[in-house]
Amino acid sequence: MNPDFLYAIRTCPALDPAVRDDFPMTGIQSHGKPFAYLNNAATTLKPLPVLEAMDRYYREYGSPIHRGADRIAHKATTAFESVRRTVARFLGTPHPEAVVFTGGTTAGLNLVCLSYGELVVGAGDEVVVTPNEHHANYVPWQQLCRRKNAKLVLAPLDANGCLQPEALESVMTERTRIVACSHITNVMGAAMDLRALAAVVHRHGAVIVVDGAQGVVHERPDVVGWDIDFYAFSGHKLYGPTGVGVLYGRPALLEKMPPVVMGGEMIDIVDVYETSFREPPWRFEAGTLPVAEVIGLGAAIDYVLELGYCGMQKKVLGLTERAVRGLSGLENVHVYNPENAFSGVLSFNIRGVHPHDASSVYDREGIALRAGHHCSQPTMRWLGVGATLRASFAIYNDDSEVDRLIEASKKAGDFLDVLF
Repeated sequence: MNPDFLYAIRTCPALDPAVRDDFPMTGIQSHGKPFAYLNNAATTLKPLPVLEAMDRYYREYGSPIHRGADRIAHKATTAFESVRRTVARFLGTPHPEAVVFTGGTTAGLNLVCLSYGELVVGAGDEVVVTPNEHHANYVPWQQLCRRKNAKLVLAPLDANGCLQPEALESVMTERTRIVACSHITNVMGAAMDLRALAAVVHRHGAVIVVDGAQGVVHERPDVVGWDIDFYAFSGHKLYGPTGVGVLYGRPALLEKMPPVVMGGEMIDIVDVYETSFREPPWRFEAGTLPVAEVIGLGAAIDYVLELGYCGMQKKVLGLTERAVRGLSGLENVHVYNPENAFSGVLSFNIRGVHPHDASSVYDREGIALRAGHHCSQPTMRWLGVGATLRASFAIYNDDSEVDRLIEASKKAGDFLDVLF
């Protein structure tokens, strides 16, 4: 991460500590101890404005959208479509029609693969991925290449797990059709320079597909300024609801793509033997959509923008650096990504203790974190381990929870004595 960028974050105004009170789950207990939720890279807790917005929909105008002819149904449709405009502004595109609502990041990436990928990738073509991708941005491309007799190419990473532009350049060829990478990776917390990577990709006539699930939480996307072709993210990692996500697609590319799920309002005319489909984004939104969740996503984006990314970045950076210092000072702990504190993701292991065993110690201390391969077995292979522990921080966490993590890590080094 650029030192000047980190310096700018440290000069940001601090978030009001009262932000924690917006999240009801920060007040619960686990095993009789205050609950420390440090599994934010998996999903974040939800603030009151999101819960209230979804509750208001169900209580006051919980009608179907795009179907009802009455006033209340019109209110629901208007609220739903207004979120599309909110998301477009948030992503930095003037085109609301470039925003497709999906079930989450995985659904968005699979849509690109099964529609656009099937169109442009043929035998002998190449798809570039990195060894640090989440399965959702690795397996679809792997399987596409198998179906099409194409080649899956792994781009080399630096020691921090970042894909540098010159490394990407080294694997690009005239047969490269798609480059898939993360904005921020979910195990190493490596942040990519997407503008620089996109420039390399487009110089070779390919398109770039970005998994924004982690990145959207820590850096506001600028899909037009960065020249991104496809960008997918989930609501539930951005303090919003589960079951909803967004795929941004460059409008000219979406126009070429056929739908992959049929039914509902995505049609234009259905004849006996032929069907025509609506224009994007609606041709990709088959069936009954998660209306309450989309409205909750809009409330989450409004909440995040009101807080401001600058203050949120400062808070998460400070917490992560505190955790890196504390854990790196323990003889029994190995930290895998000490240089990637901007992401709020900290992957580590207790020497001699399997992560699944160690996680039970943290649980008894009232601490929730992640243990396993984190849906990224290629990353584990790259690290040379089978699994890791992962603590991940958010705006409602505080220094005392970081200190509890460090103290619990001391105990986890001798977990059998702790448990028995």
